[in-house]
Amino acid sequence: MKSAKPGDSTSGVELQNVSSHGIWILVDDQEHHLPFEQFPWFREATVAQLSDIRCPRAGHLRWPALDVDLTLDSIVNPEAYPLVSRGMLES
Repeated sequence: MKSAKPGDSTSGVELQNVSSHGIWILVDDQEHHLPFEQFPWFREATVAQLSDIRCPRAGHLRWPALDVDLTLDSIVNPEAYPLVSRGMLES
């Protein structure tokens, strides 16, 4: 017997707030702050771009208009995911 095709994700994710310091999102009834210092991709984004958040699978968030993909763990534990610039990778 073949397994049924997986359904759409039922995880809820939405933009809660935007300030000069960062954004707040709600993921499965848990609020998360994403400060611009740690998540610079969101600093210049419009509210429409920030609001378009997808959750293609558990623990994975995607902002298609910004071409940004993040794991929930990188939001909860950003110190475990240091930013590295392309220049540093090419050296």
